[in-house]
Amino acid sequence: MNQENSRRDMIKKVASAALATTALSSLSERIAAHDLATGEGLKGKINHSVCAWCYNMPLEELCIASKKIGITSIDLVSPKDFDILKKYNLHCAMVASNGKEFGITNGFNNPANHDKLEDYFKQAIDETAKAGFTNLICFSGNRNGLDDMQGIKNCTKGIQQIIGYAEKKKVTLVMELLNSRVDHHDYQCDHTSWGVELCKSIGSSNFKLLYDIYHMQIMDGDIIHHIRDYHEYFAHYHTGGVPGRHEINDSQELNYPAIMKAIVETGFKGYVAQEFVPTSKDAKGQLTALQQAVNICDIA
Repeated sequence: MNQENSRRDMIKKVASAALATTALSSLSERIAAHDLATGEGLKGKINHSVCAWCYNMPLEELCIASKKIGITSIDLVSPKDFDILKKYNLHCAMVASNGKEFGITNGFNNPANHDKLEDYFKQAIDETAKAGFTNLICFSGNRNGLDDMQGIKNCTKGIQQIIGYAEKKKVTLVMELLNSRVDHHDYQCDHTSWGVELCKSIGSSNFKLLYDIYHMQIMDGDIIHHIRDYHEYFAHYHTGGVPGRHEINDSQELNYPAIMKAIVETGFKGYVAQEFVPTSKDAKGQLTALQQAVNICDIA
């Protein structure tokens, strides 16, 4: 009986391995069909990442394509998928946080959330640190009638409950700057100046901002000026074409090569992640647009 069970277990393992090999072969064939150029010639001044949510394809397919393009990180991946990134020796430059109970609309500016956020983020910090990653995203929440000064006070109080733990684990909590005009109505951390004041209020190098170029072009403009003046508070950058949040090519108004040059001139050593939503609906078109975006940002 034991021998029979062992035989069945072995057959299952062999079958599973065969299926995995077939799936990987299928993915490799799909990537080959996308006809992507390799990223061996990239100049190396920008560390490239890409946000997983923008692409309607399996994470593993995006990983394989990203490696070929020369991208070394995938943004906004949850701990349950860290093993996929590790399989391809990819970094997660910005770890996702729980968007169901707490997220963009319901965050640190509401004191009623603070205890639960403390419990959640301590666990998320542990998972981030264990994986060897360093940046964990967080959000202010919507105003819901709250004035900006009180929002800073509330966020400071909530984040100070966990920032010491983040420091101990060498993890940086990174609050994303988002626009409240087009995409995230009523979101509080919607101006660079508000986010910088929050950083100063918290007073820890383990709390910084995610400077989303798309969102801040809508809210503040003057992107290069803000990067030069406030770069010490920025842990990470996201891209996106304005208007529309699509490709960062000449169909939109931002000069991304000039923006990348300004980022490099600040001495920034972190990652720039593509977070535009491709206009193409098929995988080949989306990945072609991604490669073009990486080349646009690959400054000399």
